[in-house]
Amino acid sequence: MRILLSLLPVATLAIGIPAARAGDLDLKIVDAAGRPVSDAVVTVRPAGGVPAGPIRFPWGTTMVQENIAFAPHVLIVPVGATVRFPNHDKVRHHVYSFSKPAKFEIKLFGKDETRSYTFKSAGAVALGCNIHDQMSGFIKVVDTPFAAKSNAAGQVRVAGLAAGTAQVTIWHPQMKAKDNEQLILVSVPGSGSVAKSATVALRAGR
Repeated sequence: MRILLSLLPVATLAIGIPAARAGDLDLKIVDAAGRPVSDAVVTVRPAGGVPAGPIRFPWGTTMVQENIAFAPHVLIVPVGATVRFPNHDKVRHHVYSFSKPAKFEIKLFGKDETRSYTFKSAGAVALGCNIHDQMSGFIKVVDTPFAAKSNAAGQVRVAGLAAGTAQVTIWHPQMKAKDNEQLILVSVPGSGSVAKSATVALRAGR
């Protein structure tokens, strides 16, 4: 079964464009060997820019610590979102980030305890645990409602885009590129969908 991740229809309505003037982007992301790339974050700035108003996504703003790992491994949140970090493990965790958009640490907290942090700047935030070096997670803080993450098949859909040339940014934590991202331009139709594929170069150990 072909599975596509998409924004809720609310994102289409929020931009205030008649249905005949909105199209969808179906993007397939693969690596240099043609293998699908999951957990790639796609953000889009449609022709005419992004709508004003609060940004909301259907997947929430929680990153769980469970089985000595962050879940999900990559989380997309809007600027200003407060992310919850519940600990479901029997051991304590110490969450931290040295990333420019958000430098912080949440000191030791134990099982069934939750801490939170508010992300005020757009960008990619790499997370670690001061106790468990093998733990890593990423929060992509975005300032556009047109954002989604590729699934295991490397597929992602972003819906409700204004017709015209859109700037599409692909980000992945292991991408071989400045800021781990690359930009492509896509011509979005006034209705229906446009299908594209993109090849990204990833560092070893993906």
